[in-house]
Amino acid sequence: MDESRVYDVLVAGGGNAGLCAALTARELGLSVLLVESAPADFRGGNSRHTRNMRTMHEAALAPLHGVYPEDEYWDDLVKVTGGQTDEKLARMAIRGTAEHVPWMKRHGVRFQAPLGGTLQLGRTNAFFLGGGKALLNAYYRAADALGVDVEYDAEIVDLEIRDGTFVSATVQRKPGTDHVFPSGGKTWSVPVFAKTFVAAAGGFESNLAWLREAWGEPADNFLIRGTPYNMGKVLKLLLDKGAKQVSDATAGHCVAIDARSPKFDGGIVTRVDAVTLGIMVNKHARRFYDEGEDYWPKRYAIWGRLIAAQPEQIAYSIIDAKSMGKFMPPVYPPMKAATIAELAGQLGLDRAALEQTVKQFNAAVRDGTFDHTTLDDCATEGLDPPKTHWARRIDTPPYYGYPLRPGITFTYLGVAIDERARMVFADGKPAANIFAAGEIMAGNVLGKGYLAGIGMAIGTTFGRIAGAEAAKVVNA
Repeated sequence: MDESRVYDVLVAGGGNAGLCAALTARELGLSVLLVESAPADFRGGNSRHTRNMRTMHEAALAPLHGVYPEDEYWDDLVKVTGGQTDEKLARMAIRGTAEHVPWMKRHGVRFQAPLGGTLQLGRTNAFFLGGGKALLNAYYRAADALGVDVEYDAEIVDLEIRDGTFVSATVQRKPGTDHVFPSGGKTWSVPVFAKTFVAAAGGFESNLAWLREAWGEPADNFLIRGTPYNMGKVLKLLLDKGAKQVSDATAGHCVAIDARSPKFDGGIVTRVDAVTLGIMVNKHARRFYDEGEDYWPKRYAIWGRLIAAQPEQIAYSIIDAKSMGKFMPPVYPPMKAATIAELAGQLGLDRAALEQTVKQFNAAVRDGTFDHTTLDDCATEGLDPPKTHWARRIDTPPYYGYPLRPGITFTYLGVAIDERARMVFADGKPAANIFAAGEIMAGNVLGKGYLAGIGMAIGTTFGRIAGAEAAKVVNA
């Protein structure tokens, strides 16, 4: 970082969205400084835990098969959000993905066919070879080759904004966030001046105090599936300085992950995808939601919030031998038992209660033709809550169980933007030279719910737009 320089673009955040903005701006001839709060080994925010991007394509596009037109993509998004989305921005994100795969390949990203167990995604989601970490490494290599300056272990702790125009940021270099590294160590602060500012620093899911303020005591039982470095500092600075808020502090991407996972950074391997194949019960061994409501990629992100509403924020996925091998295995092995009673004991559940729940479920199952790749006709009858698809009796030992907690990936509270990715102030006026991309503005598109792979679609689309729009401002 050249402290004496006035950069054309200052990018806050070194994940997918920030890198897309930085690469785009640099290729348009701008000088770019990217500030990343994590050390180099943990760079990239939640992007390093990703593995695919939901991608519109109306013709052949390797490695995808078939077609996935805009209107189908839009309908899928409306379904999971309940219509709580800005249609103009959402359709921009969707349309942008049609051009992303070739652009990503030009910057070193490689793709692969979907893995076994990634149900229903071969047509809709482009998988990264090596996952998100490989994608990030490719982008950082490209950024280095282009001459993008990158400062690691650095946080933006203040912003100077005058009359809707960004002037400078105070950057503090520190060895990590307080809950990751011990206190102490050398720090320094310096003002960084730039002609434009791109906010791509994510949400606040790593900030335990902020989560508790939003959720109350239940937040103490949440696990942070993503990066420990998204403390929400840039988000809070922008909101405090008059940015228009979108969504609320309790909204976010929250999935069911293994309760044995670490507090931070467990990533995608901690997610348990067995839910649709069996039953889900709470600590009282009672079912509480329809496990077969829709395809897993369209419903997996509701389960964290559902578990958050259960006693002590704990739940258990119960399956039998018939279901093993039909889902992507998570990093932690399941509990295994010869009987339901024995399994209940291993999970700490009341044996009689779990046996009764399984007995009632089995009695309600109406036989059909089981097909986990379609919305099949295997359902329950006379059971509340019902299971509307993939209902099979749990009657084939051995029996398996996974303990589950809410796993927060990222929060939706963010700043409003317009179609040029300009941040919008509370009075409705767009900022002159402040742009936002990625999780910090994803709440414009995701009012609630989630669609597998759409986070990368939003970040890539608006990251590229932000970089291009910054160039227009600088060159005006």
